[in-house]
Amino acid sequence: MGKMRIMAASVSFLLLGAAGCATLNRPEPLPPVNLKTPGWTVLQGQAVWHLAHNQREIAGDVLAAYRADGSGFVQFSKAPFTLVIGQETPKQWQVEFPPQNRHYSGKGQPPQRLIWLYLPRVLAGKVPPENWIWRQDTNGWRLENAAAQESLEGYFNQ
Repeated sequence: MGKMRIMAASVSFLLLGAAGCATLNRPEPLPPVNLKTPGWTVLQGQAVWHLAHNQREIAGDVLAAYRADGSGFVQFSKAPFTLVIGQETPKQWQVEFPPQNRHYSGKGQPPQRLIWLYLPRVLAGKVPPENWIWRQDTNGWRLENAAAQESLEGYFNQ
């Protein structure tokens, strides 16, 4: 009976260790984006970020860029601070919130809780996630995740 407990504990420890290694196996950071290289469509303007669950809203400057290959970049700033920097390639994504010193990254499609990474996608003509709202007209644009009560809205300079 004692050997069974030791073996069970050892197996549990190994499984936890393997799961821990998986969380440490994050993708390599993406290289910095050079928006002056050919192929980027770059938009600059003003935006209001309505934070999830109506916590508050923040107005600032937005820069969004996308490429035909599925790459995207977004930056949201309120002078003198950069609040959000997001980048995506066809295979991976990363987002940084410098004021909180938080960084997230992964492979494949980004989580829906990272609304900023979806702005370059919808600007490039991709369909937003199910139950999201995307609107763009001559008065501006709005991207909304209604379930999270989070949205971005603004306009781009012409």
